[in-house]
Amino acid sequence: MIKLKINGQEQSWDGDPDLPLLWFLRDEVGLTGTKFGCGQALCGACTVLVEKEAVRACITSVSDVVGREVTTIEGLHPTGDHPVQKAWRDLNVPQCGYCQAGQIMQAAALLIQNPKPSRDQIREAMAGNICRCGTYQRIENAVHLASTGV
Repeated sequence: MIKLKINGQEQSWDGDPDLPLLWFLRDEVGLTGTKFGCGQALCGACTVLVEKEAVRACITSVSDVVGREVTTIEGLHPTGDHPVQKAWRDLNVPQCGYCQAGQIMQAAALLIQNPKPSRDQIREAMAGNICRCGTYQRIENAVHLASTGV
């Protein structure tokens, strides 16, 4: 029996420990905010936090997170009012929205590690998350806004 902690809730599962975390979250737990993009950790759509660090759920197995805290977009803030989520809304960041959960989780991890990043540090930290709609300037501005605490 595998025991996990997802968004503060204990989960027990008697399944394949090599199952990618992405599919466990989506299919077993019903948390569909984490998206499948490329399946190779290249796009960032599946980004979640593991112990407050950004991790690609498509290449992380369930066994890799046993005993560790996993946070998905659904667990970032109970009412969706994490500073990054607020900034995303204030600046109307999404276009199609598909990549946004991964973008938000990557940004949240950055601000945990570096609460006041420079514009260059924001661009560097967010570079691995692809937005097919090209909203990179709005993403950068939202991360910057979230870092100011406004």
